[in-house]
Amino acid sequence: MDDEQILAASVGEPPPEYREIVLAEYDPEWPDWYARAAEQIRGALGDAALRLDHVGSTSVPGLAAKPLIDINLVVDDTTDEAAYIPKLEALGYVLRVREPNWYEHRLLRGYDPPVNLHVFPPGCQELERMLVFRDRLRTNEADRELYERTKRELGAKQWKYVQNYADAKTAVVEEILKRARDPTA
Repeated sequence: MDDEQILAASVGEPPPEYREIVLAEYDPEWPDWYARAAEQIRGALGDAALRLDHVGSTSVPGLAAKPLIDINLVVDDTTDEAAYIPKLEALGYVLRVREPNWYEHRLLRGYDPPVNLHVFPPGCQELERMLVFRDRLRTNEADRELYERTKRELGAKQWKYVQNYADAKTAVVEEILKRARDPTA
């Protein structure tokens, strides 16, 4: 995603520039942060929350990560923002990203606990992709170490936007996904 696309997808204030990428050692409290956030989200949305999954590096025991919980939320129609965003805003979430050209993805930022809440429609292939990647890192030490090494190397560089850092990891993510889907590869 180039800078123009990042700004176009941003809602409200533009994303902060040149923020240091801070990776923390795995914290066994991260699953509890997820559980607390998931309970709040389910309480606010009820049956409208079709699925919640803890994804991202904080969902992988032993993996260093930015201390920010990534959660995938599935709702019936991400474009019907009035059906779910006000209820999430009441919890303190702020809509930060709207990507109509990428699965109608929405991203809301929560602060207690710190959460990136990714909202996708049912059947979105990105949901499965994220779970395959998470599960591979949970079960394959070599790939987990490769990913952490890549994150540390890239995190030591300076990036205009955090999204640029995330995008820079794409090649290694795709390499790991390929092995996850075809262990003979």
